[in-house]
Amino acid sequence: MANIFDIFKKIEKEKADRELSPITHIIVGLGNPGDKYFYTRHNAGFLAMDYVSQRCGATVNRSKFKALVGEGVIAGKRVLLMKPQTFMNASGDAVVEAAKFYKIPVSNIIVMSDDVNLDVGRIRVRKSGSDGGQKGLRSIIERMASDEFPRIRFGVGKKPHPDYDMVDWVLGSFSEQDKKELFDCFITSYDGLERLVQGDVDGAMQICNSKK
Repeated sequence: MANIFDIFKKIEKEKADRELSPITHIIVGLGNPGDKYFYTRHNAGFLAMDYVSQRCGATVNRSKFKALVGEGVIAGKRVLLMKPQTFMNASGDAVVEAAKFYKIPVSNIIVMSDDVNLDVGRIRVRKSGSDGGQKGLRSIIERMASDEFPRIRFGVGKKPHPDYDMVDWVLGSFSEQDKKELFDCFITSYDGLERLVQGDVDGAMQICNSKK
């Protein structure tokens, strides 16, 4: 039986090794800063980041790169967790600064955002592609000059009717039932996020895209 002190030494060594290893990925949750936006549909990415940080034991509260950031370990990789504080339309300003600083390739940037084309409770993982009308994704694509980064998109529901103003819709708050369905998604999406960090996009899609 292993000596208890040897076990503690092993745990401390593994912790030190993680802290010395380079950051390999940036995980970005998109949203708008400020309490009044906290539970709005456009803040699904921020809410997802809050869940991710809790799961990996990190705190996203350090101001850097025009964002709140923290560091954690996901799937054995040291990652930077980021909540841009630029407001949604300029999210790319924060992401490009961090990517340049850590020399992170665009394929190792994983973005979590809302999606008005999906029902609440649905998740969609994509390896790359257009912004789909999501202005935070558009900003990142423009600033990184590439759309070749994976993203996890959370359904926030379609507008109730075509004439409803889109800005009013995405800045509106979730109902209590929608919150519950969204938070249930975060559990599944974390498994998908681990696969994305491992480079297994197909595995992440299989886990997340089939969730109803």
